[in-house]
Amino acid sequence: MELFGATAFSWTHSISPSLHIPLPFSNCETRRFRVWCSSDQTQKMTVSVTGATGFIGRRLVQRLHADNHHVRVLTRSRSKAELIFPVKNFPGIVIAEEPEWKDCIHGSNGVVNLAGLPISTRWSSEVKGEIKESRVRVTSKVVDLINDAPHAVRPTVLVSATAVGYYGSSETQVFDEQSPSGNDYLAEVCREWEATALRVNKDVRLALIRIGVVLGKDGGALAKMIPLFMMFAGGPLGSGKQWFSWIHLDDIVNLIYEALSNPSYKGVINGTAPNPVRLTEMCEQLGNVMGRPSWLPVPDLALKAVLGEGASVVLEGQRVLPARAKELGFPFKYPYVKDALKAIIS
Repeated sequence: MELFGATAFSWTHSISPSLHIPLPFSNCETRRFRVWCSSDQTQKMTVSVTGATGFIGRRLVQRLHADNHHVRVLTRSRSKAELIFPVKNFPGIVIAEEPEWKDCIHGSNGVVNLAGLPISTRWSSEVKGEIKESRVRVTSKVVDLINDAPHAVRPTVLVSATAVGYYGSSETQVFDEQSPSGNDYLAEVCREWEATALRVNKDVRLALIRIGVVLGKDGGALAKMIPLFMMFAGGPLGSGKQWFSWIHLDDIVNLIYEALSNPSYKGVINGTAPNPVRLTEMCEQLGNVMGRPSWLPVPDLALKAVLGEGASVVLEGQRVLPARAKELGFPFKYPYVKDALKAIIS
């Protein structure tokens, strides 16, 4: 989920001098093959990723591959995935369409579930149905494949994306992982999305990452905000009083990556920076970084003309704090939006 996030691995054995060779495999033939040595404490993971061709998924796959983990891209379009992850740049990555997902998930150490139609589009009744169905259907399929796997080849962790839309919107409330769900459309989507993930086998560690507005180069919310920002002299969107719970792309990828390897990361974890801002401040900081003024608001009607009912995602925000990530000691690279924007725009 790119605008508000939309959003997963652990190990089956403790460190020991063991060799694990799984049963014969079909397409995803690079099954778990793990050797533990006392001199090497770094375990290589085999990770299956849905939504790998999306804004967050691309960066996550790049990170996993750069660290020499085995990556299995679960996609509906092999041709699209092969364009994004060409074999010359990503040797060893397995790309699998849906009939092959079972063989990839069985034998993976973990699964990251990021799939879902982006919400940063003009909503219609059909699009709203697809926003929910795309998330629930893929999550249900992934959970079923994990649950159906024999114990010896069952992934031990599922990191599944959800979104801060779970909390609804408010200009005054502060939300953390213990806060109740809202009562609008996106809250309903997130509740059903999370409930589907919660069906996973109880032996599988589940981390639900409620992702905020992801800021990064070449995609996500910022790519859609900058043209409007430029057209309207850099002012806030709507009233500007709404809260903007953001996170830098590097931080959300690092959070997901940490959830794969750290057994303490389980349950709901807010994927937002520790310092949310009101949209007025966000736009002021963006104007400063871009060297443009920030005074003429983007009218509600302009946003609604572009996004329809989907404009509510921007016009109605929420102040979400990453209480659990802070408890876990997660090191945010970009805790302040000013530094995040400088890194992105420079």
